[in-house]
Amino acid sequence: MAPAHFLLSLHIPTLTILLLLSKTGNCCFTHIFSFGDSNSDTGNYLKHIGNSFHPMRYLPYGETYFGHPTGRYSDGRIIPDFIAEEYGLPFLPPHLSVNNAEDLQHGVNFAIAGALVLNNSYFESRGIKMSRKDYSLGDQLEWFKTLLPSILEEPGCGRSIMSRALFVVGEIGGNDYNHPLVDGATLDELLTFVPDVIRTMSLTIHELIKHGAKTLLVPTIFPIGCVPMYLTLFQSQKKEDYDPETGCIKRLNEFAEYHNAMLSEELAKLRHHYPDVTIIYADYYGAAMNIFRNPKKSGFSYPLMACCGAKGPYNYSSTAACGYQGSTVCSDPSKYVSWDGLHMTEAAYKAIAHRVLRGLYSSPPISNTCSNIMHDSIDEPSSHSSAM
Repeated sequence: MAPAHFLLSLHIPTLTILLLLSKTGNCCFTHIFSFGDSNSDTGNYLKHIGNSFHPMRYLPYGETYFGHPTGRYSDGRIIPDFIAEEYGLPFLPPHLSVNNAEDLQHGVNFAIAGALVLNNSYFESRGIKMSRKDYSLGDQLEWFKTLLPSILEEPGCGRSIMSRALFVVGEIGGNDYNHPLVDGATLDELLTFVPDVIRTMSLTIHELIKHGAKTLLVPTIFPIGCVPMYLTLFQSQKKEDYDPETGCIKRLNEFAEYHNAMLSEELAKLRHHYPDVTIIYADYYGAAMNIFRNPKKSGFSYPLMACCGAKGPYNYSSTAACGYQGSTVCSDPSKYVSWDGLHMTEAAYKAIAHRVLRGLYSSPPISNTCSNIMHDSIDEPSSHSSAM
């Protein structure tokens, strides 16, 4: 225990913060509301399909951390789990499993596998057939609005839930390009979708702020040119098609960079429009590319191969995907970036999450944002004292 003279010498707000930390861990955010697709889904899609067969329902999914399948498209934890752990919160329950207000004590996850920013009708009007159920970012926003009456004010370090909550808007957007690309769309066609994807994300952020959101973390899409599925589907004999440093497909990563640049520009506009709201650009792309450029330094031996899959240069086959007959699973997923050829391993998600949370790949740094929130919460009177 610290000596009494040391505690007395501390500035009172600093002492208060230390006391809060000792009781609750990192008391920066009391709730997290997460939106996204399969990279962020903690069980919504599994709940949605009910008893239908899906390999995600069985091992090896979930083998590394949970020891059983949980509805996560990985061998263990994913980015929302690491964000929750960072702030001393429990893992977010999937929205479709929420039964009562008690399930919302620390937030909820609306992300669902296959989700788009846009919707199926947008693509079908452009001659692109969408085989997945029409779950979009707009649907997730409506789920959030439905739960709003249950999201009540509570002490939670002295401020309301909405002002002390972190809204994670993504990762989402990848499927708006993945599905058309697999269906045969060209990159030139995909470029025409980007402005509508970014505009819809912006409108969603507007809506969340309108309903009280004060801190939003908005991730980029991942480097799709490094994904085993695409490396397999778009194999080329031309050396110039590949980045000599990483082995990733250059034109696919350049497309992802274009989307991310437009997202960054839009977030800058939103910050100008909402100066009292913190809108954080989370560079998942940059954090992932740091791994692909320095795999051994990051602890990965097989950056471009799937841990769970079939034979081939990238251990991926659409006819023997992870969990299906003919697929095998590696002995040590922590040495792989890709889990099943499309989604990442727990080790990769952890590395990306920690780089973002430490402020290396977030702008403004989320670590600074957290410090500001904690000081603001000390300076403001609590909901109880203000009502007296």
